[in-house]
Amino acid sequence: MLSELLCVIRRDLLLAYRRRADALTTLFFFIIVATLFPLGVGPEPGMLRTMAPGILWVAALLASMLALGRLFALDHADGTLEQMLLSPAPLTLIVIGKVCAHWLVSGLPLVLLAPLLAVQFDLAAGATWVLFLSLLIGTPVLSLIGAIGAALTLGVRGGGVLVALLVLPLYIPVLIFGAGAVGAQASGLGASAHLLLLGGLLAGAAALAPWATAAALRISLE
Repeated sequence: MLSELLCVIRRDLLLAYRRRADALTTLFFFIIVATLFPLGVGPEPGMLRTMAPGILWVAALLASMLALGRLFALDHADGTLEQMLLSPAPLTLIVIGKVCAHWLVSGLPLVLLAPLLAVQFDLAAGATWVLFLSLLIGTPVLSLIGAIGAALTLGVRGGGVLVALLVLPLYIPVLIFGAGAVGAQASGLGASAHLLLLGGLLAGAAALAPWATAAALRISLE
């Protein structure tokens, strides 16, 4: 099963490499959104430090959601997804591999870039480190939850809007705890509680989301 999982991840990473423009679009969107806010609200350092956690987390959330349409749609369009359902590999395992590849392409670059963007908000080193950790824990949750919405709206006209309506309410706890961790660290209260709650969300999503996504794919392909 491990070899099958690695095969799915390797295949999706290879396809993403061949379509590098899609991944770069997500990354540039994150950079543009995070950069425009300081230009709009002014150069006051105190205000920027206060707004930084929410701005960076909202930008990461929107950028991650922007990439959800590519999770299953291309495989569905060329018939690959139907062949995956007919393969002897468990569909849940295939979903896990595709979500892992999706996070490596669209989530991990955001995590690595966020500390650099935090410099323009004058965040302290401790808060920047917590921002990195919160995104490292939280962005996989966004991918796992988003996979359910992408599977439910597969092949539906206007699926992008429906995905946003489905997953945005489920993203709110991740946004609250992720931005709250950075804000708590910046104010001197400590971020351990928020990070532990994010870890709990990640554990719950990792346990339940692949099964729900597999069931949604079967429903969408019937």
